[in-house]
Amino acid sequence: MNYVQLEKLGEGTYATVYKGRSRTTNEIVALKEIHLDAEEGTPSTAIREISLMKELKHVNIVRLHDVIHTETKLVLIFEFCEQDLKKYMDQHGERGALDPNTVRSFMYQLLKGTAFCHENQVLHRDLKPQNLLINRKGELKLGDFGLARAFGVPVNTFSNEVVTLWYRAPDVLLGSRTYSTSIDVWSCGCIFAEMISGLPLFRGRDNNDQLLHIMRIIGTPSQQTFDKMAKESPEIQIKQYPRYPKQDLRAVIPKASAHAIDLLERLLKFDPAERISAAEALSHPYFTASAANATFTVGSMAPPAFTFPHPHGLPPPQQQPQAATYSRPPTFVTNNVSVHQIQQQQAQAAAMGAGYGGVPMHYNAPFGHNPR
Repeated sequence: MNYVQLEKLGEGTYATVYKGRSRTTNEIVALKEIHLDAEEGTPSTAIREISLMKELKHVNIVRLHDVIHTETKLVLIFEFCEQDLKKYMDQHGERGALDPNTVRSFMYQLLKGTAFCHENQVLHRDLKPQNLLINRKGELKLGDFGLARAFGVPVNTFSNEVVTLWYRAPDVLLGSRTYSTSIDVWSCGCIFAEMISGLPLFRGRDNNDQLLHIMRIIGTPSQQTFDKMAKESPEIQIKQYPRYPKQDLRAVIPKASAHAIDLLERLLKFDPAERISAAEALSHPYFTASAANATFTVGSMAPPAFTFPHPHGLPPPQQQPQAATYSRPPTFVTNNVSVHQIQQQQAQAAAMGAGYGGVPMHYNAPFGHNPR
């Protein structure tokens, strides 16, 4: 194999993930070794993510470099990212909450990656902080496509056993099997709120409790809304729920700006047909108005696709050897950045091959690489 294992990052039931290095380029990578069962063969999740990752090439999607297959194991070689978003929030946030510039940067990149998936008829189906990886450039990348599904192929229904509970859309919680891109949009909204406040917005114990948590904040839908959803997805199971009034999100998430609240409300619509799309969300005033007046100072997150290392991205002292893989010293930027500039730089980065598809799966281990 043309890669050297450097250290184990984590181990799960089906795979082990290592930090590695290419023998030919010296590039640091993540090596995901999937153990093959003699009777069952290659896991379906691995086949699914490999097939999708070969097609999805975007700066905000983790790049799959290579796949190595032997009789006993399957090795997926991914670009290496230092952390996942959950660990980043724990280490760099104020009680988990990130500063407004960082939230806007990460949210923009999350929506860019999600919109690209949807444009290419792919549902991620498991967006959560642990599956969003961050490199030291400040680039956020969608990871773990093990539950992803192409919705362009002929299929009548999907599984409703998707998305980690706290980020699961209400239509899926109700049993819908005919969902579409709106389930990823809901997850983006949950992640958005969590980056601002530092805490998951809806923290249920099971499907029913999760629905009640959602209704307590965004309100119980009208019977007309329930009937409409049931008509569009006959498999949905509707029962009697307490009549909760809609709360003012400004009181629920006091740190959020007016534009952030408006975007959040458009992402977190109970009726999936009313949710804004990821592509539409990118043009929301939260980005177009806020970013134009923002000043990115030393200590704040660099805007999307900027290549300046920043304090949040520097490795901690105990990981000094890792810093040696980056030849350029840290550089900081203080400037006013418009979304138009952000979009231009992302387009340039994509054209230059700055990032491609490929995904580590459920990475809870150090540096955002987690085997399942």
